[in-house]
Amino acid sequence: MDTRLIAANPAEVETECLVVFALDHATKDAGKDPAKSNQTGKEAPKPEPRLAIKDAGLEKAVAELVSSGEVTGKAFETVLLHRPQGLKAKRLLIVGAGKAKSFTHAEVRKAAGSAIRALKPKGIKSCALLVPDLGSGAEDAVRTIVEGALVADFDPDTYRSDRKDLSVKEITVVAPLGAGVGSDPGKLQNAMTQDRVIGESQNLTRELVNEPSNRLTPTMLGERAKKMCDTVGLKCELMGPDKIKEMKMGAFWSVSQGSDEEPRLIVMRYDPPGAPENPVLGLVGKGITFDTGGISIKPADGMEKMKYDMAGGAAMIGAMRAIALLKPNVKVIGIVCASENMPSGKAQKPGDVQIAMSGKSIEIINTDAEGRLVLADGLYYARTLGCTHLIDAATLTGACVVALGYANAGVFANDEDAYKHFTTALQRSGEKFWRLPLDQEYLDQIRSNIADIMNTGGRWGGASTAAVFLKEFVDDTPWLHLDIAGTAWMEENKSWIAKGPSGIGVRSLIEFVRSFENGK
Repeated sequence: MDTRLIAANPAEVETECLVVFALDHATKDAGKDPAKSNQTGKEAPKPEPRLAIKDAGLEKAVAELVSSGEVTGKAFETVLLHRPQGLKAKRLLIVGAGKAKSFTHAEVRKAAGSAIRALKPKGIKSCALLVPDLGSGAEDAVRTIVEGALVADFDPDTYRSDRKDLSVKEITVVAPLGAGVGSDPGKLQNAMTQDRVIGESQNLTRELVNEPSNRLTPTMLGERAKKMCDTVGLKCELMGPDKIKEMKMGAFWSVSQGSDEEPRLIVMRYDPPGAPENPVLGLVGKGITFDTGGISIKPADGMEKMKYDMAGGAAMIGAMRAIALLKPNVKVIGIVCASENMPSGKAQKPGDVQIAMSGKSIEIINTDAEGRLVLADGLYYARTLGCTHLIDAATLTGACVVALGYANAGVFANDEDAYKHFTTALQRSGEKFWRLPLDQEYLDQIRSNIADIMNTGGRWGGASTAAVFLKEFVDDTPWLHLDIAGTAWMEENKSWIAKGPSGIGVRSLIEFVRSFENGK
């Protein structure tokens, strides 16, 4: 998708489709519509739709739609007007962005995505999106429009023989003249350029997660990572079984040993000239390209989705691409532990004891708790490379999905300053994470009678026992763990994003790294 920025009067923009957002300004004290009520049976406020920018020409063009009630400002509502009066655009798309009082950059991102996904089935290949007036400058609005549009353009039907190219080829972001948003085009252009990188990197992650396991083995994932690194100027090292065993990564190898496909340890390095010696950020991802559960095999129903079990590793690959192109002044090492988890005569069994790279002994209770095993060695290895701060991402536990559903990912932290950096990152990324506990009691649940720790602590508190297992391999190094099991895959089509891989974590990882620039 090509992107460009212009400053123009909306009425003068020549485009296949001009997109404007509408907001509902109704309050609970406003006039109420007796024909509509909320879930409690009380009268709901009558919608008061207004466009998100002030422009007399646009307001005149949509006046009849607003007065008829066809435009309400309801989130993700789309109304298409052909040959809008007084505008040079061939069409005008009004996209509802919800309540005015809660209109933020996150809603701009979704509204822009909703516009693209509304236009794609109609075969419209180019459009222009008007920057809304958020009262806080236009840079953030521009960046969220670009991100939302790029993410919305992705579809997962890669291998359909009758696949039709419905992608939108070009978007123009329009900063209206005289609205106080077109006065610094340099900053706006920079915002667009940077966030095109971020949107494209999120889509790279989604492309990887979407691949079936026969077309993305650990070896192939390593090759894709190496190709990306060569393209953007990162150093990349790929290590196979001999090196993994030589480094005594017994936890990682124990997962890999049951598969005919070789594992790969993928190491990506970003070392910008002049960057401070500290911090060195370690981004570690779980890269299980297919997870059968091993000997503790999963039920057949839904197992095809287990190609997504490398979403944490894919997020690190996407984030490293963006980091290389955005060039923050901080050292970063990305590590992906890529493997299959298969049942065979060579596979590890419940009751086995494995020795991790750190020397800790692990009793295997359930071979389907394999992600924490590969991450244990990945996190410890990152420390040996000199990483001073660690963050990992993994589709780690069903327990996190039970706790948080599909709305929030889980985040765990052993260091308050690192967590503060992450919350700062979330303010810009717009992704939703909820902090979960790491108390001593969870560690007690995974104490083993025969080894140091067990790889699972039973049914209760499963997300926290998995996280506290990982904590054993980072010691006092500031560390964050992102459990993205419930959010890495969209279970249904949304107005702004297709069903399938979401690319969760990429934007937050990028902003997390940026928050450490210049040794902060």
